[in-house]
Amino acid sequence: MLTLRTLMSDADLHLPRLTKLLSTVVVAGIGFFIDAYNIFAINLVTSMLGVVYWQSATSKPGILPSNSDTAIKVATSGGTMLGQVGFDILADIVGRKKMYGLELILIIFATLAQSLSAASPAMSVVGLIIFWRVLMGIGIGGDCPLPSIITSEFATTKWRGAMMGAVFAMQGMGQLAAALIALIVTIGFKESLLSAKDPSSCDGVCQIAVDKMWRVVIGFGAVPGCIALYYRLTIPETPRYTFDVARDVEKGGEDVKAYMQGKSEGRPDEVRRVTAIPDGEGRLRTPKASFHAFITHFRQWKFGKVLLGTAGSWFFLDVAFCGLGLNNSIILGAIGYSKGENMYQIFRYNAVGNLILVCAGAIPGYWVTVFTVDTLGRKTIQFVGFTMLTILFAVIGFGYNVLLKHNGALLALYVIAQFFFNFGPNATTFIVPGECFSTRNRSTSHAISAPSGKLGAIIAQVVFGPLRQRGAPPGSDASPWLDHVMQIFALFMLCGLFTTLLIPEKKRKTLEELAGEVPGTANYDPGSESAGYKTRSQGSGSGSEEGVF
Repeated sequence: MLTLRTLMSDADLHLPRLTKLLSTVVVAGIGFFIDAYNIFAINLVTSMLGVVYWQSATSKPGILPSNSDTAIKVATSGGTMLGQVGFDILADIVGRKKMYGLELILIIFATLAQSLSAASPAMSVVGLIIFWRVLMGIGIGGDCPLPSIITSEFATTKWRGAMMGAVFAMQGMGQLAAALIALIVTIGFKESLLSAKDPSSCDGVCQIAVDKMWRVVIGFGAVPGCIALYYRLTIPETPRYTFDVARDVEKGGEDVKAYMQGKSEGRPDEVRRVTAIPDGEGRLRTPKASFHAFITHFRQWKFGKVLLGTAGSWFFLDVAFCGLGLNNSIILGAIGYSKGENMYQIFRYNAVGNLILVCAGAIPGYWVTVFTVDTLGRKTIQFVGFTMLTILFAVIGFGYNVLLKHNGALLALYVIAQFFFNFGPNATTFIVPGECFSTRNRSTSHAISAPSGKLGAIIAQVVFGPLRQRGAPPGSDASPWLDHVMQIFALFMLCGLFTTLLIPEKKRKTLEELAGEVPGTANYDPGSESAGYKTRSQGSGSGSEEGVF
């Protein structure tokens, strides 16, 4: 009676439940769409900020200084690290539902505030944007792991990977939308932009047009969030958290039944519920989320190595993933989209070039993962991805000077790298931490894994961004050390291969089995959670491996 698997072992994908599963994916996916949009849009906006606020600069008028550009981008990553740690730990303590939606409110507010920012005698526009992007980053940090965890705890065992992959694939759609909105506003202000041939001469109507453009591009990021906010705030607590952590057996059971019927929340008999809670407290004996319980659990190597594998893989991935993104201008130059005869062509080529890069490699990689992750397996996809990326970065690094003479070859390698990032570790590092830890530690474990990746992104921006220009003349945009940077990225991808070996394969396994809560399995943990699981599973049999949970 007390097991989730018993309650749901006879479930099938009838229409109400299928609709509920799809709505969970869509609501969670919109958050990733917004996150990716806001992160990617700033790459298109910084060139606009230079035109608006640096027209009077003595050096490179109309161009945003590189240190200001880096500070704006790093601010988002720094805020994201804070949000990932704070929101995720709280989600294990007070529940997923209480955190889900608050982070979206913060993102919406900070996004709108950015779009309305302006310089004053006391404050530069860069300082204001950095402030708001730190706050927005905190919201993005909270929004990154929670959709993964909530989706995994609602998903079917059979298609859990595909559902989580579909949520993550919205990241590609967010990048696509950012480039599309930039293209639309560029076309909308075409006549004004044609009046200037380069950033230094874009004043008057051209400057006013660009000022409006960057505000529209940034501000649009709040629109999908406003649509999704209601559904975020009204989503029920995941039955797993209610059952395993809150220990509210009656509420958890009714929530499961309601979810299977396509309803939002179960409504148990309150008298029976009040009676059952003390009984559950004594019978389940599952340790609540606490620092001591967390350390005790992960002190065991068979669990600690998984956390090391997820955090290490995410760190090594993001160093190269974000570092490669810093070199988009070189790839755009290779396909003839880096320059133009006037401001209209410059902004248009930039938007169209980014559209091409996103559609050519990134989006196909996301969706190939969705359709194969539950058959090939997470570990296989991640291992193959890191292997291919190691080879690709080594080829680019050691053959860079030759590849520069063959733009088509350089573009092809870039597109293939983007494909294997997303049909590889960029997707699996998101999926794996959301399903391989116990319910009471799942969010906190994600709070270690995800910030590790963001730390890698900061290192890529702060260290490898300037490092690629080592030896370049002052004021030059040349990247004489880029070949060595690519070689270093190849080493990071090789390290990712070894951390991948630390994580288990998770396809077609229940979350309880992955967390070590099922007696008789290789991952079973008798020290911390066996008492709770044995009590819950008595008399229930083995259950169905294709049940909802």
